[in-house]
Amino acid sequence: MSKTSQQSSAADAKGGSVIHSQAHGSGLQQVPQLVPLSPAGGGKAVPPSKQGKKNSFVDRNSDEYRQRRERNNMAVKKSRLKSKQKAQDTLQRVNQLKEENERLEAKIKLLTKELSVLKDLFLEHAHSLADNVQPLGSKAAAKPESTGQ
Repeated sequence: MSKTSQQSSAADAKGGSVIHSQAHGSGLQQVPQLVPLSPAGGGKAVPPSKQGKKNSFVDRNSDEYRQRRERNNMAVKKSRLKSKQKAQDTLQRVNQLKEENERLEAKIKLLTKELSVLKDLFLEHAHSLADNVQPLGSKAAAKPESTGQ
């Protein structure tokens, strides 16, 4: 019996899907395909990782069971602590960013006010210079015309 037919007969007995291997043109590569047994689709396919596991009764008083439960409980506690720590770290980071944002917004307001004051000073100075320079500018403009060739 070939490997493909062994898979087919094992899946047929369970009433699920059948895995067929097809060889492509070169015959070097096999691609497994999931084919339902019944035309309507049938049962669920079992992933390879779960095929070997059996639902056998586990004695809850055994040492092996107790050890598995303890390891699982420790893993759950560790996972929950890690999750809480991550949430706390995220909250702390959010608070830091909010404080930094407030500080930067205050700095923006301060610099905007400073810019406005400096613009006003510049415009006052420019107007006073323009008032003082304008009569000289008209004489200087007339002077090159009179000295022309």
